[in-house]
Amino acid sequence: MLRWRLTILSLLFSGLCHAASILIPMDEEQKNHLKAYGIAFWTLKNNQEADWLLNYRGGSFLIKYSQTLESECKIRDVSYDVIADAKVNSILNEISDPSVNMDLVKLEKPPKIAVYSPKNKLPWDDAVTMVLSYAEIPYDIVYDDEVLKGDLPKYDWLHLHHEDFTGQYGRFFSAFRNAGWYIEDVKLQEATAKKNGFKKVSEMKLMVSKNIRDFCAGGGFMFAMCSGPETFDIALSAAGIDICESMFDGDGADPKAQSKLDFTQTFAFQNFQLDMNPGNYEFSSIDVTPNRTVERSADFFTLFDFSAKWDVVPTMLTQNHEKVVKGFMGQTTAFKKDLIKPEVLIMGETKINNEARYIHGEFGKGQWTFYGGHDPEDYQHAVGDPPTDLSLHPNSPGYRLILNNVLFPAAKKKKQKT
Repeated sequence: MLRWRLTILSLLFSGLCHAASILIPMDEEQKNHLKAYGIAFWTLKNNQEADWLLNYRGGSFLIKYSQTLESECKIRDVSYDVIADAKVNSILNEISDPSVNMDLVKLEKPPKIAVYSPKNKLPWDDAVTMVLSYAEIPYDIVYDDEVLKGDLPKYDWLHLHHEDFTGQYGRFFSAFRNAGWYIEDVKLQEATAKKNGFKKVSEMKLMVSKNIRDFCAGGGFMFAMCSGPETFDIALSAAGIDICESMFDGDGADPKAQSKLDFTQTFAFQNFQLDMNPGNYEFSSIDVTPNRTVERSADFFTLFDFSAKWDVVPTMLTQNHEKVVKGFMGQTTAFKKDLIKPEVLIMGETKINNEARYIHGEFGKGQWTFYGGHDPEDYQHAVGDPPTDLSLHPNSPGYRLILNNVLFPAAKKKKQKT
């Protein structure tokens, strides 16, 4: 009996020695796609590299084996396979084959993450902070004080969500001007502007926008969702122009504001029309929501296929186990394609309505991604609705796109092929 036990232990030890890596599959076999990203981030935080296998089983991760890593996968209920060197070499050979659309990207160090978010409680949630928390990826919260103080260069990745960079308090005046949270938000924003030497909130938000622009130009990565992309570009285009009516800043808007917009200053959009009616929930013609005719049952957007060996960046940003993703609405649901600058890369679109949902571009030494809609698992999130329970959506393809962006700055940079 003792001999049999020793033999079994010997075989187990021998198998473990040859089990060189842990493969975290990201196809349909993964039990929890969202927490799998957290495992990749955890690996980097522990000073280990991870290989991102682009287009291999949904964008799987390959990490050197350790019992600690295996235990962490079990704790977080992330599917994994322990594989020997021979299997690793077989996978790497398959990926390196010039005839297949796959590639390997090394993730080297965890990006320092900042989320631009108000300190006061507002009656809606941020999809990014929810998924970062669920995936157990650490982040710092920054807002106007920190941005104006010059803290952004401390970070690699900055997120903007459901924010109004035009100084119009989210265009909530018509529906919520008597709500306690709205009154408090206006009071706090005005106090912050005054403290930082600005006469108007719109002037403060413009300077914040310029600091974010400079962060990106210096090599930072910026990701924005919902109204964040639209109002950011509007603010940059309207620098020095009063586009706020009296209920927002105490005086009237410039009646010639539209003709004075400078579209050379924007990241993504051009030739858009401002909505100058302060009673409307819309900011401009960038958003497709007012004229949208897509039924919920047919509301999907399609991710583009890119060459993993040639177009590494968009390939990373579109890794998913599904190429057709459920649509979802927001204050800015999606972007009108004919208002997007020609150099901007469209990575996801709704063909029925000819709208762009997921776009990417470069600015200076940095890069940015804009994603339309508010919450990938809540089709029409209303003010005051409870937050989404992501434990009910561990395989959400819409949320996966957010986490692709979180890992992107960790990738070892290599020159794009031409």
